[in-house]
Amino acid sequence: MSTANRETPSPTAGRAGMKKELPEQFKDYRHVWVFIELERGQVHPVSFELLGEGRKLADKLGVELAAVVLGPPGEATWHAVAEAFAYGADLAYVIEDPLLAHYRNEPFTRAMTDLLNTYKPEILLLGATTLGRDLAGSVATTLLTGLTADCTALDVDADGSLAATRPTFGGSLLCTIYTLNYRPQMATVRPRVMAMPQRVDKPVGRVIQHKLAMAEEDVVTKILGFLPDNQSAKANLAYANVVVAGGLGLGAVENLQLVKNLARAIGAEYGCSRPLVQKGWMPADRQIGQTGKTIRPKLYIAVGISGAIQHRVGVEGADLIVAINTDPNAPIFDFAHLGIVIDAIRFLPALTEAFTRRLSPHNRDKLAS
Repeated sequence: MSTANRETPSPTAGRAGMKKELPEQFKDYRHVWVFIELERGQVHPVSFELLGEGRKLADKLGVELAAVVLGPPGEATWHAVAEAFAYGADLAYVIEDPLLAHYRNEPFTRAMTDLLNTYKPEILLLGATTLGRDLAGSVATTLLTGLTADCTALDVDADGSLAATRPTFGGSLLCTIYTLNYRPQMATVRPRVMAMPQRVDKPVGRVIQHKLAMAEEDVVTKILGFLPDNQSAKANLAYANVVVAGGLGLGAVENLQLVKNLARAIGAEYGCSRPLVQKGWMPADRQIGQTGKTIRPKLYIAVGISGAIQHRVGVEGADLIVAINTDPNAPIFDFAHLGIVIDAIRFLPALTEAFTRRLSPHNRDKLAS
């Protein structure tokens, strides 16, 4: 957490002792920007989710929402620009340069800081992806401004300051962080934390092009080749429509097979809470929660999961949450839509069998889509 940031328990409480008057050099900073993450010709969906959230902030502030697109000359960059307008941007700042064909920290940081220093936005939002986290930290350090990472909620207060909320103290508490005396105010948000806005076809609007003042010989990092991950072996929790997850209440690692069986029966992805990853029962890419994957499925079934804040913030965007737990006082029942107090070890096999009988392969695929 940057020393430019201050913590408060809510967007309105505890502000009396904080300095509200911006230094003179920051008073002309206006508008909300969203970084459009473009890598290997594809826009990361978190960019569109942030445009939806940025739209709300810009409307509250009475300012414009701008997309920032950094990429190589060509169709992919301008397709990203067009999509940004379709998801709500009022204008776009574009730097197209061969140095931006692949992500490297140096040219992307130079491009972004040049734009920020020239056009002076008050808020900059980036996705908390591998790329976005690297770029956000570098830009905030270069500009000596505050950065709040992995936010779960964003708002602006009566003074127009960004109120960025995130879990703290290991996920046991939510805090709201302000960057009162520095600009731009920066925040990263993980994929699927914010809802995807509606896409509306419309013409490309106002575009401001900017030059990258950098040459290849200025960049230390060189791209020698690209070897993709084996994506087929990875979990697709963030964008699954149905997810089943297990927690410590399962009691033993072999009982995770009950979760997997149920997931298979209904065509779902399966995952787990953080303690199971810490025990080595499941790989990290199956973890759901603030330090794992954030999900927004149509149906989420939580089995033997207590529901601490760290887990809650990763699942509360689900349309329907079904909690199965032996403890009627488990925190998960405070936010689950449907709670079942029962021993999951006895209940899951019966539930799986019932689904298997009732769901044909066609209906199973329909449920998961």
